[in-house]
Amino acid sequence: MSNIKKRADGKYRWRYEMSLYKNPTVFILVYKILFFIFLGIFLFVTLIEIKNHDSFFESLLINGRIFGIVFAVMTGITILGYLLYAAIMGGKYIVDFTMDENGVLHKQAPAQAKKAKKIGGLAALAGAASGRPSVAGAGLNATRTEMYSEFKKVKKIKAYPRRNVIKLNAPFNKNQVYASKEDFDFVLEFIKTIRNNVKLKVGINPRPFCLSY
Repeated sequence: MSNIKKRADGKYRWRYEMSLYKNPTVFILVYKILFFIFLGIFLFVTLIEIKNHDSFFESLLINGRIFGIVFAVMTGITILGYLLYAAIMGGKYIVDFTMDENGVLHKQAPAQAKKAKKIGGLAALAGAASGRPSVAGAGLNATRTEMYSEFKKVKKIKAYPRRNVIKLNAPFNKNQVYASKEDFDFVLEFIKTIRNNVKLKVGINPRPFCLSY
């Protein structure tokens, strides 16, 4: 280990600085939120519009074309917004981690957290004012600058060594733990030891793999 230190209280603490330009993890997270919000709106509108068409599939086709165009535009806006966010953050996502046998805390560095909350709040207000729930939803998510994962509640673990990220999925709680190349194996092994009843599943890519019930 080169960065992780065990303190007197028995907890491991480390800071990780991730390039927002080279590592796509944060962008993928934001894009997923946008996608599922749009999908929900699309299905809701399609079901409502069935009465104006001969069948669900006709409604799906007509609304699909419209939402396809809107989603393409929103994708472009999301990319530009992400690049602006990255520039404001100095091109880095800086996060502090605290981990022990009970769980791990993911907390954005204080200076960045203040900026993220302001940006997220403005985005949420802009989205609500313009009637765009996808923008509002993404903005609200950006205001969340810390998350705690209790290991005993984690149901699924995905590790991506090339992106230096370990995803911990629990009901209503999806956390991401980052560690440098030198520390990655230690962090993953620590979590695996705590969750010793979790089965290992090798993914399509030989390096990323998934642990789940």
